[in-house]
Amino acid sequence: MSERIQAPRGTYDVLPEQAAARAALEERAREVLEAAGYERVETPIFEHTELFARGVGESTDIVQKEMYTFEDGGGRSLTLRPEGTASVCRAYVEHGMHKLAQPVKLWYLGPYFRYERAQAGRFRQFWQIGAEAIGSEDPAVDAEAILLLTTLLGDLGARGVHVRVSSLGKLESRQHYRVALQGHLRTHEDRLSQEVRDRIELNPLRAFDADHPGTQEVMRTAPLLRDFLDPDDAEHFNAVCALLDAGDVVYDVDPTLVRGLDYYQRTVFEIHSSELGAQSALGGGGRYDGLVEQVGGPATPGMGWAAGIERILMAAATPAHAAPPVDLLVAAPVGPVQFRLVADARRAGLQAQLDLAARSHKGVLKHANRLGARYVAWVDSDGRQAQLRDMEAGEQAAVAVDEVVRDVLRGPGL
Repeated sequence: MSERIQAPRGTYDVLPEQAAARAALEERAREVLEAAGYERVETPIFEHTELFARGVGESTDIVQKEMYTFEDGGGRSLTLRPEGTASVCRAYVEHGMHKLAQPVKLWYLGPYFRYERAQAGRFRQFWQIGAEAIGSEDPAVDAEAILLLTTLLGDLGARGVHVRVSSLGKLESRQHYRVALQGHLRTHEDRLSQEVRDRIELNPLRAFDADHPGTQEVMRTAPLLRDFLDPDDAEHFNAVCALLDAGDVVYDVDPTLVRGLDYYQRTVFEIHSSELGAQSALGGGGRYDGLVEQVGGPATPGMGWAAGIERILMAAATPAHAAPPVDLLVAAPVGPVQFRLVADARRAGLQAQLDLAARSHKGVLKHANRLGARYVAWVDSDGRQAQLRDMEAGEQAAVAVDEVVRDVLRGPGL
């Protein structure tokens, strides 16, 4: 026997008993988002590496450490998508969506890839649901985005949800803050982790995310970005908060909140669940008013978020949805008559299955009980009659094969 091959570390199989809950999540997401005017979009699983290097940012962990990048047969550098926003913005530009009525509101769901330490709810291949509203800088776009994700999480039964919001300001005001923060970090450089010291010039804001005790102590006295916001940015953020209050969204303003992608500015938010332990993030997002321009389009504002499917399911109390009931099980042997009977039943809108295991009469009944089947049919050897059993009533009668579907549609009573 050959050595058993297992799935790569950081990936996983979605088994049949898990698929129903994932399908229910997708269906509820579609209902919530499309009711708000978002339309579904699909982008390729791999893109040109330059899209993420330019859009996500050279200084991010994603680009520096976590991307799955390869060279194709033509010598082009391609990358498995590590996040969805850059791809959606590329599609927005490539397909001329800036000519449509703005904002263009899109949602998506699919697999994404990052090489990072695999742990509970955090995989190297993971699934995300995301939403993007491109073409408006109105604070209502930001507030609605946050409201939609909190609504979806509530509908799915996510427990222990905590919403954090903040503003990073525009790039100009953030640059003044970077200088002040870099000065603070250099003053206390001997107490910082090596990783944070290495990032002082490139991405000092990431120091707020550090789990190194010395770094955390230094960051308690660090200057805060909210004190550097220009009046327009402060007014924009206050308007977002006022709308969230009006929508009864419970949140905390957290001035230390930063995001791991370079394209964010102004509003940012994260949603966590106390059910998930140390890796508690369910999802988050923010405003990215310069990203469309960075990937070759016109200057265009945008706002969006993404949330992890695996994390949501871990935090959700909603039980898995049962499979649809089986109306008719047609017993073996499977020949043309049995096959036609199942086809006719399905065309009539019934949930019908064939017994493909050649079970005995007793075995068929046990299998029907496992499936929750309402009726079982055994076709007689002449192919003209069938023995039809009502599993709930325990009754069985001989009926013409051509009348089996009619009797099952009619319901109890043979």
